[in-house]
Amino acid sequence: MDPSQDSAAPPSPPAQSGGSFGIPAMLVFASIVIIASLAVVPSCWYTRSSLSILHQVPEGHVGVYWKGGALLKTITEPGFHLKMPLVTQYEPVLVTLQTDQVRDIPCGTKGGVMINFEKIEVVNKLKKEYVYETLLNYGVNYDNTWIYDKIHHEINQFCSSHSLQQVYIDVFDQIDEKMKDALQCDCTKYAPGIEILSVRVTKPIIPERIRRNYEQMEEERTKVLISIERQKVVEKESETQKKMAIHEAEKTATVSNILREQKLKEKENAMELQEIENQMFIAHQKCLADADFYSAMKEAEANKMKLTPEFLELKFIEAIANNTKIFFGHKVPDMVLDQRLLVGNFLENVSQQVHGERQMKSDDNA
Repeated sequence: MDPSQDSAAPPSPPAQSGGSFGIPAMLVFASIVIIASLAVVPSCWYTRSSLSILHQVPEGHVGVYWKGGALLKTITEPGFHLKMPLVTQYEPVLVTLQTDQVRDIPCGTKGGVMINFEKIEVVNKLKKEYVYETLLNYGVNYDNTWIYDKIHHEINQFCSSHSLQQVYIDVFDQIDEKMKDALQCDCTKYAPGIEILSVRVTKPIIPERIRRNYEQMEEERTKVLISIERQKVVEKESETQKKMAIHEAEKTATVSNILREQKLKEKENAMELQEIENQMFIAHQKCLADADFYSAMKEAEANKMKLTPEFLELKFIEAIANNTKIFFGHKVPDMVLDQRLLVGNFLENVSQQVHGERQMKSDDNA
């Protein structure tokens, strides 16, 4: 929607006598030429010229207008628009994300040390529905009031309530959130159209002498940390070696137990084999003894069957016949006779004993 503009046209120049234009007619003609030339040349995005008729609102912006210094409620979207030259002024206002960089912010700490924040970035956005209200109250450079100046104030407030150690090291990671909360709190209360999305604070610049002290402290702290880590490594290595030794001892003990059990098993197997061999030997010897006993019994029975009077007399005669000594004298026949009589009596007794035993066996069988 175009801003309201006057529709009055310049009056036509009166005709001059003699067929030539007068000075007023030349001025009007020149004005028309200038206006036509300005109408065909669109204005630049951020120009504040009030001479152009056609202007362009870039993407991400909205167009705002002033007429006679008064802000109009008319807000235009991106694109080409027309306005009254010289009467209506135009300004594009960014309504997407923008990053404002606030540089060189000096502040004093609680201990009186002067430090300087080289750069602080504030990511913010102006809500489209609050453009008229924000510009009406704070102008086009609203961010000077609620971002640039506010950052200076909040940083000084923060530094004055904290020591250098806190600002530079201890709570430095909290400055971003504290600045964001402080900015958004006041913007929500006084300029609700401004939305603070994030704040990025760089490390402040401190005096060189103090910075060297911090560097030395950091070096010493690093050395201590390295010593602690080295000690942890040594302890871990010792623990690892201990575990390896325990594992090796357990493995050796396990192997020893296995070998001992193996040897015991071998001895038990050898004892079982020896016992089996002993039993086999005893059984064999018993069989041999039984065989010898049986053979002796059979031989004895055979001998009993052979000991007949006739067989004994035959053996006696053969023994006498094999005698190589011959005795002479009148006593020899008597001796021979006596011996024979003795042997005959002996044989008779033996024959009777054998006959009695056979009789007893026959009775038992009956």
